[in-house]
Amino acid sequence: MSLLFSPLKIREVEFKNRIGVSPMCQYSSDNGYVNDWHLVHLGSRAVGGAGLILVEAAAIAPEGRITPKDLGIWSDDHVPGLKRIVDFMHVQGSVAGIQLAHAGRKASTSEPWNGGSFIQGQEGGWQTIAPSAVPFSEGHGTPQALSSGDIERIKIEFQNAAKRALDAGFKVVEIHAAHGYLLHEFLSPLSNLRTDEYGGSFENRIRMLLEVVEAVRITWPGHLPLFVRISATDWVEGGWTKEDSIALSEILKTKSVDLIDCSTGGNVPKANIPAGPGYQVEFSEAVKQTGILTAAVGIITSPEQAEAIIAEGKGDMVLLARQMLRDPYFPLHAAKALGVDVPWPVQYERAKR
Repeated sequence: MSLLFSPLKIREVEFKNRIGVSPMCQYSSDNGYVNDWHLVHLGSRAVGGAGLILVEAAAIAPEGRITPKDLGIWSDDHVPGLKRIVDFMHVQGSVAGIQLAHAGRKASTSEPWNGGSFIQGQEGGWQTIAPSAVPFSEGHGTPQALSSGDIERIKIEFQNAAKRALDAGFKVVEIHAAHGYLLHEFLSPLSNLRTDEYGGSFENRIRMLLEVVEAVRITWPGHLPLFVRISATDWVEGGWTKEDSIALSEILKTKSVDLIDCSTGGNVPKANIPAGPGYQVEFSEAVKQTGILTAAVGIITSPEQAEAIIAEGKGDMVLLARQMLRDPYFPLHAAKALGVDVPWPVQYERAKR
């Protein structure tokens, strides 16, 4: 009996299996709007049998985009296009979720296939913001340090984005506090040099994330799950650590957060990251010891590997990224490999055997 294909219920939402699609930026939007690319990209993964599909990082404000081509959720006008895709995913039996994000000091860059470098205002870029006026790298512009008023505005932007996600029909919201983006920048002492109540001590550095969680929960209903993605380590001495992540998760568990999505890195450009199959699973396992649900990520590519993570109690879900790009139907193929009979779309039944 496969645990990977056992259902999981969080609050009032049931996932048909433990396989999720990680939020993966497509850099294919104009002014934040979804289009046919997103419908086909996300819809095919729903047809492929994923229990959860997390839509890519959606910027809560225009200046929160990584690139000018990022998806957005800062306007009510973004909702109808998202709803069309959400409705399709739900008809296929997948749960639709969305990641709410602000890129902070890593904003205003070109798309990866155009070099991913910092772009100036005359090139379509903008002034970036961050907890402190510390650039991500030599090639990035110096961000403007956030004022107390800016911080209050950003919390409201997260809250409003959650309301739009609800209007679009999403059943899961994930707050992006990983990969060197704005909320991660507050967490890490490498990027947060503030001397007010949002900087210095561990308690102060986690304050912004906790307040964003509280703001989101005002508009995000209690019967729907709330996830937080963290980078469980900066992979650099003096940075955010696994122990910090465990302590943070203990607190988030008391703040109506249901699951920690355990990624790593992204806040330092030259960190020595030991990437390899399942290299981040240990962080999911460690955080799970606090009693909160976790999702394991990081070069998970085979059905057997994914099954072992769940069976060995190292995570409650697995979120796949590149493998899902290679194979939108990975869940259907994984079920067959593990000897599990799962329904296929009726249109594809003739190819099941």
